[in-house]
Amino acid sequence: MTLSLRVAVLSFHTSPLALLGGAATGGMNVYVREVSARLARDGAAVDVFTRREHAETPTVVEFAPGTRLIQIEAGAAKPLHKQNLIALTGEFASGVAAFAASEGVRYDVVHSHYWLSGVAGEELAGWWDVPHLGMFHTLGEIKLRARASEHEPAERLEAELRLVQSLDKVVAATEYERRLLRQIYRVPAAQIEVIPLGVDPEWFTPGSRTDARRALGMPVDEQIILAVGRVEPLKGFDILIRAFGELTDRSGVRLVIIGGDESVRAEFDRLEAIADEVCVRDAVTFLGAVDHHLLPNHYRAADVVVMPSFSESFGLVAVEAMACGVPVVASRVGGLASTIADGRTGYLVPWRCPEPFAEKIELLLRNEPLRDALGASGVERMRGYSWDSVAGELIALYASVIRARREVAVTAVDVAGG
Repeated sequence: MTLSLRVAVLSFHTSPLALLGGAATGGMNVYVREVSARLARDGAAVDVFTRREHAETPTVVEFAPGTRLIQIEAGAAKPLHKQNLIALTGEFASGVAAFAASEGVRYDVVHSHYWLSGVAGEELAGWWDVPHLGMFHTLGEIKLRARASEHEPAERLEAELRLVQSLDKVVAATEYERRLLRQIYRVPAAQIEVIPLGVDPEWFTPGSRTDARRALGMPVDEQIILAVGRVEPLKGFDILIRAFGELTDRSGVRLVIIGGDESVRAEFDRLEAIADEVCVRDAVTFLGAVDHHLLPNHYRAADVVVMPSFSESFGLVAVEAMACGVPVVASRVGGLASTIADGRTGYLVPWRCPEPFAEKIELLLRNEPLRDALGASGVERMRGYSWDSVAGELIALYASVIRARREVAVTAVDVAGG
């Protein structure tokens, strides 16, 4: 089956090769890149389509054997806010179809990532008469419920409500996400497939904290609290900075935040103002976006990784940190609640306020044997998470939906023939 399988992967609003930590880059980018490469390793031919943001970018790049990244013209060749991309989904779909026609390529399945890709994929799957799978990564209604001050466009809410019902399969990262899809969106159970995210077990591994700090040019005698993610209010970095200010002894402790670029300058300014307010600005370092392959050393250099998010569909940062042997303190939300074993690989905080985060962070900073024990448990727990297993499950799912589509077509012909 895989030898002839051709997959069109849609990552409309962000390239899987983009630097992590920007306004629209995060776990989804890692997922698309890593899984696509492993699908090809399993024998599938994979084309990943994204919107061209830079005129000088080559149209076609093979970023792994059998896996191509294809830039599609849709609007101006420059970064655009997601709100401005809504009107370009049709143009993007037409561009993908034109590329396929120019190469004489026929795809067996469309796999869309995020709702904007889903809207484009809906058109393509209809034109090509092939199954359409979707992974949302985040859902607008869930974000609104997680944080009242969030705003999501009506177009997103309407599109997601339609897509969850029309997709051949919705791929969810956790059982928690499946429950939300069932309870809030009324998606039939048979239409949802839970496939956990993965981690590269050869790259994200434990290592010497001292060696990692030296490699990064960081002081070896400080204690480091690390946070990684997009710099946006939903990530709760303001809670983390205030929690840092609540520590009873901050001497020799530094908070490092990885993520963000100049497009989120207003949020950086807000966080820096909070750091000034709680008198920790000199001990907070904003590193900006970092290449994904540099992250293992940053995790190994840390004493604890903190995720005070208001919402997380899975929490890839937690998985990567635990695979590197670092305990995680995180909000008890979304996929984090099933990824982190509370009290064994880190701590889950049910209240999104600074004091309980400060309590758990301080507990770990002051107790090295506890840090080591939780870190070792995290490494063991993550042994079952790999991108290879994700790709294997997706291959089986693709085969299943393709087979189901063909059986329906055969039945329709039989009925028509009387």
